[in-house]
Amino acid sequence: MNLPLTLTFYILAAVGISKSGFGSGIGVLGVPLMSLVIPPAQAAAIMLPLLCVMDIFNVLHYRRRRFDRANLIILVPAALLGILVGIFTFRYLTDAHIRILLGVISILFVGNFFRKKQEGQPAVGPDRVKGSLWNTIAGFTSFGVHAGGPPVNIYLLPQKLDKTIFVGTTVVFFAIVNYVKLIPYALLGQLNGDSIFSPPSIPLFSPPKA
Repeated sequence: MNLPLTLTFYILAAVGISKSGFGSGIGVLGVPLMSLVIPPAQAAAIMLPLLCVMDIFNVLHYRRRRFDRANLIILVPAALLGILVGIFTFRYLTDAHIRILLGVISILFVGNFFRKKQEGQPAVGPDRVKGSLWNTIAGFTSFGVHAGGPPVNIYLLPQKLDKTIFVGTTVVFFAIVNYVKLIPYALLGQLNGDSIFSPPSIPLFSPPKA
């Protein structure tokens, strides 16, 4: 058994299950976990096409369901700004910088988990200032390591949206963000044969063998 390839396969499977069932969740740990096996930038490049394929199925599944347009109007422009920041800072980010970013995101992920446990807090409505702040961060972290979930959740969870609306909103949001990211990833040379068809990416196309 080739452990790195098998580990990568199960990481990608976990991300797929998370995105299909919950809109985000453990999916934010995809690149951090893959970075244990391969460089973070390569992990991000391998993940993006897969995320885009998942988004097609998720959007088709939720196309007749509800999502919060008022929040999307705040979420999407802020995320695009964050992606723009990511584009201009990409050349200055080393693997060490990315790993620090991954650490911060992992802490946010844990904090968000405990935030979900809070009860008794009154629901709040969409907030353009907070939404712009958190989702600019989401756009930046999503561009770098596909981990925009924690900032988005920090903004959306206090609103206590209906579960279907919450998942539908995040599905539409991340589908837009991921397909926008294809353009700068290609222009920056991230999407190429060396990254997509390198040995660690083989689990994308075939299951692991014992």
